[in-house]
Amino acid sequence: MSVPLPAIELAPRAGLLPSLGAVYRAQLSRARVARIPLLFVATFQSIGILVMMRGVVGAHDTEAARDVVAGSAVLVVAFVALNLFAQYFGKLRATGGLDHYATLPVPAASVVLGTAGAYASFTVPGTLVTAAVGCAMFQLPWVHAWILLVVIPLAGAALAGVGAALGLLAPRQEIATLLGQLGMSAALLLGVLPASHMPTAIRWLRDLLPSTYGVEAFARTFAPQPDWAVVVADLAVCAAVGVLSLTLATWAYRRAATRA
Repeated sequence: MSVPLPAIELAPRAGLLPSLGAVYRAQLSRARVARIPLLFVATFQSIGILVMMRGVVGAHDTEAARDVVAGSAVLVVAFVALNLFAQYFGKLRATGGLDHYATLPVPAASVVLGTAGAYASFTVPGTLVTAAVGCAMFQLPWVHAWILLVVIPLAGAALAGVGAALGLLAPRQEIATLLGQLGMSAALLLGVLPASHMPTAIRWLRDLLPSTYGVEAFARTFAPQPDWAVVVADLAVCAAVGVLSLTLATWAYRRAATRA
């Protein structure tokens, strides 16, 4: 006759902030291996776009120059948060990597946020370098570039949520890669090209892009007397979109982990 074993009480789930820090450090260590190619590709791509646009937009066209420089700087964030994130989570889902995270006693939000924060950390140098090159190339002031320290996490969070959701909801890894590339193309065309040169219908599409409000906030700081109320409003919209997109990514993560 077998004797029933006593029930073992499992440890409580870790809190959001401690688990977020743990996931961030783990992903930061993993992403560190690829940081140099990542920084080089993202930064080289954005600086190349600046050079190309300099042949189209003259320094005298101040409004267009502001959009080009701000859009190219934020494009470094979009390359990682949208394109690479869609590929990363698509691969994670296809290869069964979600099984590892599903066994950890951590909230789903900490996995998405921690991974997003780790990869976004590597975009800071490239974004600042791109902004500096753009300011020198288009003769724009550098005095308010500190706003990038706010724009990077807000725009990065908004785009990372979209990228993670695309990777987790795509039925196949190849489709996740395709969606990430399409999102990157949208960020390139709608974020870098001057808004004043676009048709009205395209401007409406531009307003739907999460990073647009980060680009607008940075571009407005190039004015001699920036309207800080409008800058803060753009950042608030970017933050709100970030909360919504990360919520969507968290739901997609739970859905994918359940079906894994």
